[in-house]
Amino acid sequence: MTVAADPGARLQALLGARTEANARFFEDEAERLARLCHRMAERFARGGRLIAFGSSPAARSDARHVAVEFVHPVIVGKRALPAIGLAGEGGDLAGQVALVAAADDIAVAFGADSDTGAAARAVAAARDRGCLTVAFAPAGAEWEFEPPTRDPDIRQELIETLYHVLWELVHVFFEHRGLLEGRRARPTHDAGASSFLYPFLDERESELEPVVADVRRSVLIKAGDIGVLREQTLTDNAGVLADAAAALRASFERGGKMLALGNGGSATDAMDVVADFRACGRSAIDLTEDPAILTAIANDIGTDAIFSRQVIAYGMGDDSLLALSTSGNSTNVIEALAEGRRRGLVTIALVGYDGGRVLGERLADHVVVTRSEHIPRIQEAQASAYHALRELVG
Repeated sequence: MTVAADPGARLQALLGARTEANARFFEDEAERLARLCHRMAERFARGGRLIAFGSSPAARSDARHVAVEFVHPVIVGKRALPAIGLAGEGGDLAGQVALVAAADDIAVAFGADSDTGAAARAVAAARDRGCLTVAFAPAGAEWEFEPPTRDPDIRQELIETLYHVLWELVHVFFEHRGLLEGRRARPTHDAGASSFLYPFLDERESELEPVVADVRRSVLIKAGDIGVLREQTLTDNAGVLADAAAALRASFERGGKMLALGNGGSATDAMDVVADFRACGRSAIDLTEDPAILTAIANDIGTDAIFSRQVIAYGMGDDSLLALSTSGNSTNVIEALAEGRRRGLVTIALVGYDGGRVLGERLADHVVVTRSEHIPRIQEAQASAYHALRELVG
């Protein structure tokens, strides 16, 4: 990979490719996504779970990401839905799926375009179990959504938006209980604090098609929102990204390594960052990866120290630290950045909202701000930012 002679021009090219692919993909697939949300809601209403799986490092991060979004909803008013992430470290994917999946489950395959058939074999096992199956490349799934690009970074970013949209909009059908066939329990009508996001919830349609039409419109609105936010992130922060890339490149050239961290969905983004840099031959460590280390520190010291203690253990003067936070206020992220600075590391932070304490108190050398309060969109734009950062590092 060559280093861009003009980082600004390179960022504009990266943005243009993403803007075009995003518009094409969601315009083409909005109707099918709305109908898939309905099918998924039916499965959840019958007691089904989402089973996500992938074997490659990047696919593993997506499987973990979609699982945490469904289990731990970040939007007030959303219900927790059962989801499990399966990855290559657990053994053969098809074998894992055969042991875990049940008839009412939803199986989502990641990485079918880049593995050696592991995802497709797992899809076949899921279909044998009676699962509803979803994939993002040809894999024998009932529902397949293939992004209109061969660029693996853009594909992954579009897929992240897609599964965030599925998670956000599957809840709409719980508000229309008459549309959920074979349900075991009658879901509540109350949209709670999320009702402002979906004004059509209160219309109480008794037929499917008007709801599907509303959900389709919401898919397109959300796709448009991430297009705007991605542009803001890569344009407003062009100088920061260029400077951060230069600092990272110098760190690597001195023999340094990158440490990456984040919480929840941002933890899975840290997984992805590390996988991407390792694939380019760069040394990187994922501070979210080892549950024994994380739980030992959390149990014996506290969750605020789960990353800073690892920075103490691993961080050296030629290293860099990349922190991801949607709020910019997470205490364990702030403590890790402070420890990184004490040890002379290059510190880079990707944050949302108004930048939080990280930006306000200048707690990192390079701060990339995605100016939104909507966590799924922040994470999607941050994925574009760290993919762009890796491209600029070369």
